[in-house]
Amino acid sequence: MAIENLIPPRTHNLGGDFVVRRILPYRARRSVGPFVFFDHFGPTTYAPGNSFDVRPHPHIGLSTVTYLFEGAIRHRDSLGTDLVVEPGAVNWMTAGHGIVHSERTPDLQQRAGQRLHGIQTWVALPVEEEDCAPQFVHHPAESLPLFDLSDASIKLLAGAAWGHSSPVSFPSDILYLTITAHQDCAISLPSDLATERALYLVSGSAFVDDTQLQAQDMAVLESGLDVSVNLEKDSIAILCGGAPLDAPRKMDWNFVSSDAAKITTAREDWTTAIRDGGTHRFPAVPGDQSEWIPLPH
Repeated sequence: MAIENLIPPRTHNLGGDFVVRRILPYRARRSVGPFVFFDHFGPTTYAPGNSFDVRPHPHIGLSTVTYLFEGAIRHRDSLGTDLVVEPGAVNWMTAGHGIVHSERTPDLQQRAGQRLHGIQTWVALPVEEEDCAPQFVHHPAESLPLFDLSDASIKLLAGAAWGHSSPVSFPSDILYLTITAHQDCAISLPSDLATERALYLVSGSAFVDDTQLQAQDMAVLESGLDVSVNLEKDSIAILCGGAPLDAPRKMDWNFVSSDAAKITTAREDWTTAIRDGGTHRFPAVPGDQSEWIPLPH
């Protein structure tokens, strides 16, 4: 069989009109390569005056990326980063020992309204990198490889595939790319693209060998096999994966670590940061220092 696991979406309402389809983690599959979290949000239309707002909150032990198909999100973090995330760009935030960030509707879109659609993923840092210094790197859309393959466009967000390499740096093997079908097409996904791979169907219709995927299904592909994928015209899919995790990961709220004790300490440190208006580990986000999200109980 070409498919190890077939993961359906589970819908979560995170407040107001913000509804996500959560794919990873899943009870039968906690991760694919370093990817330990995979959310698909939208498309959602916000009228003028309505907004998407995620208040300041912390992370440890991972890197995050929000990839947009439509719309814009203002990212601010405790490093002092303040920029608007736009479609096609990769904004790679490494939490390491600790970072705080917020995601809100930019002023222009707040006034005019917008249609918001994208993917948010978390990738676990290797054990030896879990406590690294936090970092944020912006990669404009035009800096990422875009090439045609069998009547489809491939945009390479991270890793290497079909002779192309992304400028995104990550300390373990990783693969992250989008596939947009211009016509009905067949694509072979070689086994050497990544040890662990999963195909997520954003929209449209697809077959993995003889298995049909519904929109918002994720098919975790069998390792070591070349897998054939047939995509209907205008379908959009994402392929993600990489090397298997070097140790099991524990997840608690926004904290990811190979060591449960580090998560316990991070929870305590976040409570202290809220009380004190920021700490060395979890500083305040410049320009967005109110409404910190408390620990869930």
